[in-house]
Amino acid sequence: MNKNYYAILMAGGVGSRFWPVSTQDFPKQFHDMLGTGSTLIQKTFQRLARLIPEENIYILTNERYNDLVLEQLPQVKQKQVVLEPAMRNTAPCILYASLKIQKENPNALMIVAPSDHWIEDELSFAKNVEQAFEFCSQNNALMTLGIQPTFPNTGYGYIEFDNTLSKAIKLVKQFREKPDYQTAKNFIAQGNFLWNAGIFIWHVKSVIEAFKNNQPDLYKHFEAGIPSYNTNKEETFIREQYPKAQNISVDYAIMEKSNNVYVLAAEFDWNDLGTWGSLYNKLDKNTQDNAIVNARIITNDASGNMIRTNTNKIVVVNGIKDYIIVDNEAVLLIFPKAKEQDIKETLQQVKTTYGEQYC
Repeated sequence: MNKNYYAILMAGGVGSRFWPVSTQDFPKQFHDMLGTGSTLIQKTFQRLARLIPEENIYILTNERYNDLVLEQLPQVKQKQVVLEPAMRNTAPCILYASLKIQKENPNALMIVAPSDHWIEDELSFAKNVEQAFEFCSQNNALMTLGIQPTFPNTGYGYIEFDNTLSKAIKLVKQFREKPDYQTAKNFIAQGNFLWNAGIFIWHVKSVIEAFKNNQPDLYKHFEAGIPSYNTNKEETFIREQYPKAQNISVDYAIMEKSNNVYVLAAEFDWNDLGTWGSLYNKLDKNTQDNAIVNARIITNDASGNMIRTNTNKIVVVNGIKDYIIVDNEAVLLIFPKAKEQDIKETLQQVKTTYGEQYC
């Protein structure tokens, strides 16, 4: 296994669209969302560990989830858990972790991967990451893995690439924001657009150079901490300085501003598990087309439902179609799948009416 391979596993999000299972205190990446026996962060760690030494996998998360990370990933040492004292989007935390890794190993090749995506074909995933590592070891490149669109999805950003060359790794022309339906159809018809999965690969030198060139103020902010990184002085510096960092995503900070960005179309299946509807689409269905996690059900004239409860709870459903039914201790959610984007708004209503302890 290559000792220069590193990973940053992004595990700081709240996943509010999976409420009431995903909450501020216990987000979705720490849940077994598909009923497989492993949580999403455990599955992601196992997938990365196929080609990256376990001690080189860093978990980037909010400080409130430190204990959850160590509990679910007992093979991880505390020094591998990179804690954010405040939420500042993805650019500050990736820069911070990259500077830590560069100080430890200037030859590091890194992958940045979300902790809550679902990928079944782990061999193809490892193959594609190896391809990207090889490319980045020989080129000053910022790489991303794109997903071949299967329908005109309006919930993802898109990557437009130059298709004039036959090589598998393509130069990125531009990143596109989440489109409307007609625009998404046009993207797919053109044939040179991929979904942006938020998976990045680069040499540590390349990504730090990109921050230095495109975000000089942000770079200087974290550069000041280099003497303290990987020492007992790091926590004090980060606690004082991290909350002062600019709130900006890595896409806006460097990917959209750089001219050395490349994309490889992924050969593996992929689901970002962003909503209850996406989970429903991923799961196997029973004869009534209901997707079930943990529950034992009795149905009559009920189809197309996403049903999730605590283990072995009996659920009787009659006359309900295309609904999300989620029972999670203090909260029962019964919500139309067609309106699942409104769950965030409903969450705020619950918070205002009954308090944050349910959110």
